[in-house]
Amino acid sequence: MSHAATDPALAATTEPGVDAIVSHLEQLVSFDSQNPPRKIDRDHPMFGYLSSKLQGFDIDITDHGDGHVSYLARRGRPRLLFNVHLDTVPVGEGWSTDPLELVVKDGRAYGRGSCDIKGAAACLLDMAETTDVPLALLFTTDEEGSGGCCVKRFCEGLNSGEYGLVVVAEPTSCRVVTAHRGYLSVIGKFTGVAGHSSDLRGIKDNALHDFARWAGAAVELVESEHPDSRFNLGRVDGGIKSNVIADNVHVAYSARLAPGSDSDEFLKASTSAGAELLSRQPTWEVPFLGPPLPAPGVDPAPAIALAESLGLPLGEAVGFWTESSLFSAAGLQTFVLGPGDIALAHAVDEWVPLADLATARAQYEKLARNHD
Repeated sequence: MSHAATDPALAATTEPGVDAIVSHLEQLVSFDSQNPPRKIDRDHPMFGYLSSKLQGFDIDITDHGDGHVSYLARRGRPRLLFNVHLDTVPVGEGWSTDPLELVVKDGRAYGRGSCDIKGAAACLLDMAETTDVPLALLFTTDEEGSGGCCVKRFCEGLNSGEYGLVVVAEPTSCRVVTAHRGYLSVIGKFTGVAGHSSDLRGIKDNALHDFARWAGAAVELVESEHPDSRFNLGRVDGGIKSNVIADNVHVAYSARLAPGSDSDEFLKASTSAGAELLSRQPTWEVPFLGPPLPAPGVDPAPAIALAESLGLPLGEAVGFWTESSLFSAAGLQTFVLGPGDIALAHAVDEWVPLADLATARAQYEKLARNHD
């Protein structure tokens, strides 16, 4: 493994004050936490490393099974909670270095998860080791991919008023983000009755025809009633050949809803679009539904006021989704703040600027010392 703290040739590229952070990041990147396959349980060595660095913390590990693990570390009686997911997207192909071996050069730290979001975790571990401020750190392993449950179940078990603010450490180039789009993923199945295409009943009994009627109505719904949201028909499979009435169609679509939108209402409206035009009603499954930030009815003004009072730069609303919206939906004040640029997340040769690590580390301590 190569980082600036151990390689003299790279020493000049190290941002002042980040050697310890880079050392933590080196270890975190080396732990394989790809999702999928999300082969993680409570005994994963990554958690052993966390525990070795979080001396004096009360630690609670909850293994929900199938790679869904929550690791909560608390010291003192903090009113501020930091949330970081430790799973990463798959490594993929085309890397110029070993993606699970941190490399530091030209002021950048390269490795899978360095930006999204193990770099933020390294900052928090350094703060835990070098300060005595009250801290609550929630590490999870199921944010990447569908089917995450850790944050949702954590919120369900919270006592009212336990935390006054949650900081979700996704990459925002060290700017406070209080609004982002929701994300909805839906799979549908349309059915028909197969037969020869010369049969007149094919107009109504063709699953592809019903799909086309629904798709037209759904796109019209979005354009007329949700112009600020994003809607995408991503995949359609069905039919047999041109002279056979299609007996089934499978469709997958997604939506990225504007901040303040109601995800459940949009889901109901989009899946029932054009229902009166269809011969048979489709069936729907929802692999993932993440609300926008802020959640409907939640005023982010207190969180914004805190950021401004501490001199933390504010960022614009972003198009990507984070679990901050789940905390917001639970009625908590929350924002997103972390090192790195989202454009670098999930990429080949993923990297995070060392300067961002130094900045985020200082921002996190400022928040921890000034929130009660």
